[in-house]
Amino acid sequence: MNKQKKKKQLNKYLQLTGVAFQMGLTIYLGVYFGKKLDIYFQTTHKTYTIILTLVSLVISIYSVIAQLKSINDKYD
Repeated sequence: MNKQKKKKQLNKYLQLTGVAFQMGLTIYLGVYFGKKLDIYFQTTHKTYTIILTLVSLVISIYSVIAQLKSINDKYD
């Protein structure tokens, strides 16, 4: 395996690590702000937490798919 191919593979893995952190952060922020809204509006069923968690999950999955597609196109 040549040196340039190893470097490309390492860059690919580093970008994939960044994607995982971004996904986790997006979901965390959705849950955090959902809880804040539930406290502010004094809801009893955690409505905002559930809604924002699901929305942040969909956004993060979409973002991960787009980034993976970009990484795959870049290194192929």
